[in-house]
Amino acid sequence: MKFPERFSNLPAYAFPRLRALLDHHPAGGDVVHMTIGEPKHAFPAWVTDVIAEHAAGFNNYPPNEGIPELRGAFCDWLTRRYGVSMDPDVHVMPLNGTREGLYNAGMALCPEDKNGQRPVVLMPNPFYQVYMLAAISAGAEPVLVPATAETGHLPDFAAVEPAILNRAVACYMCSPANPQGAVAAASYWGDLIALAERYDFQVFADECYSEIYRDTPPTGILQCMDGVDPERVVAFHSLSKRSNLPGLRSGFIVGGPKTMREVRQLRTYAGTPLPMPLQHAAAAVWADEDHVVENRALYHEKYEAADRILGNVPGYVAPEAGFFLWLPVESGEAAALKLWQATGVRVLPGAYLAREIDGLNPGDTYIRVALVAPRAETERGLTAIRDTLYAA
Repeated sequence: MKFPERFSNLPAYAFPRLRALLDHHPAGGDVVHMTIGEPKHAFPAWVTDVIAEHAAGFNNYPPNEGIPELRGAFCDWLTRRYGVSMDPDVHVMPLNGTREGLYNAGMALCPEDKNGQRPVVLMPNPFYQVYMLAAISAGAEPVLVPATAETGHLPDFAAVEPAILNRAVACYMCSPANPQGAVAAASYWGDLIALAERYDFQVFADECYSEIYRDTPPTGILQCMDGVDPERVVAFHSLSKRSNLPGLRSGFIVGGPKTMREVRQLRTYAGTPLPMPLQHAAAAVWADEDHVVENRALYHEKYEAADRILGNVPGYVAPEAGFFLWLPVESGEAAALKLWQATGVRVLPGAYLAREIDGLNPGDTYIRVALVAPRAETERGLTAIRDTLYAA
């Protein structure tokens, strides 16, 4: 089956490109995987007990809107984490992973035109590929805004031309950022919301890395909503990184009443609700913070290892949050290939996570390194990166 023509200009997905770059060359040592952001720490052992306890629910279709226990767990967590109060019957809905929600938000919420013109969806560059696909699927023009060292690795949406902002209907923003680990401060969120109110677009806040950080919990966009139209902001959260449960596929979306009606309507026709035993398990996981603290401590150890091993590398920036390093190199593809052939360490060229605009790809001179493996393996990979790519 052939994709519709509007998808023909999509950039190739990162990991098939990586396999094409590396896999016809032999590994130069024992393989160390540092490419995919798939957590490898243990998830809470009691999760399987909860699933087994509610296994009879596999015999039933799960409700699209989620079981009350799960929606309540979302809202309780939002109150504990951000100090906001949300109605579980109005403001939240479970997702089969945040990718479903990030895509469906574009489909459900982006109008067909704005002021008689083709709508625009803003997003950072580098970016999570689903943002672009959602925009194109909705018939909008994706506009990529550079997130570079010069802008603190966060996109400066206010620098976009007013003619484009006047056509904007939505803006995807990831904080903590993938791949750079930069965090949007309250002032950044406030400025972005003000820009959205001025030009009348929605902010889609992808916050799935919010619980992996060094010292200070990243500010969430919902903490910056005083006096703001509740329909202006849509936020997305996930258990994948917070709780090492990417296979559980538990995320959620939170937004204003009108927004949630539109998203639920699409979910009724095109959604993939989480099976009820998994919803019960997710509710228990969202309610527990002890395992999250333990998980964060493991990442602290790897942050410290990265600072120790790579701290003298010119241009090294210690990530504020998330579990990626965004390391400067002369050429991301050349560095990834050299590292693989010399050591067996697999990293991702930064260009595969970004797109060339006006002759410049902001990821060309970076590699992304995932700190998801156990500490000893991570340290071995980081040492190989230092000795292979940055030796004097």
